[in-house]
Amino acid sequence: MGNPGTFKRGLLLSALSYLGFETYQIISQAAVVHATAKDEEILEQADYLYESGETEKLYQLLAQYKESEDAELLWRLARASRDVAQLSRTSEEEKKLLVYEALEYAKRALEKNESNFAAHKWYAICLSDVGDYEGIKVKIANAYIIKEHFEKAIELNPKDATSIHLMGIWCYTFAEMPWYQRRIAKMLFASPPSSTYEEALVYFHRAEQGKTYLKLHNKKLAALWLTKARDYPAHTEEDKQVRRNRSS
Repeated sequence: MGNPGTFKRGLLLSALSYLGFETYQIISQAAVVHATAKDEEILEQADYLYESGETEKLYQLLAQYKESEDAELLWRLARASRDVAQLSRTSEEEKKLLVYEALEYAKRALEKNESNFAAHKWYAICLSDVGDYEGIKVKIANAYIIKEHFEKAIELNPKDATSIHLMGIWCYTFAEMPWYQRRIAKMLFASPPSSTYEEALVYFHRAEQGKTYLKLHNKKLAALWLTKARDYPAHTEEDKQVRRNRSS
């Protein structure tokens, strides 16, 4: 029947191995919970800094975690990079680097979680920014991709006013396009992006909706939406600049 001592030792080793595996699982689960709690704490800090308009502090906080695998953190880092790029004291050289950096973070956020509406939104925004450095042909080609990601963001979160607002800007921009730019676009593409003021109205909820109403000769509604835009809180340097332009 074999040596009983050997059997007992084997049984004991098996039990220890099982207990070791169980302990490993518990420790691993605890580490995941701890990491999740830490990520949530970082996100809370980031959101507080964003709401407070602390653009540079926010960027410095999130840049420490640029190797993160968390889509929520990465899209916030993309937004923070873009906001620093928009600061008036940021040099043109720094701005360009930050714009491309923001796009890379947004792209990684999307790769980590394609179901994250904010990742789609900020990828579209950052891709639009990069167009300023890539030339008219690339800018028009990117317009199709930008629209797709705004539409996906709205599909994933129909209540996100920012995505809807930006989709309205997209439509308004192409409805507003002068004839000579349309001619250039047609030379580059068989069917360039196009839209109408009416289509923009489906999306607009703030200032740009007011501009659309003006184009459609409804000044009363235009005034209403422009007032809403004026009362909307400014979080970034870009928001403040837009507000100054509207009041001038």
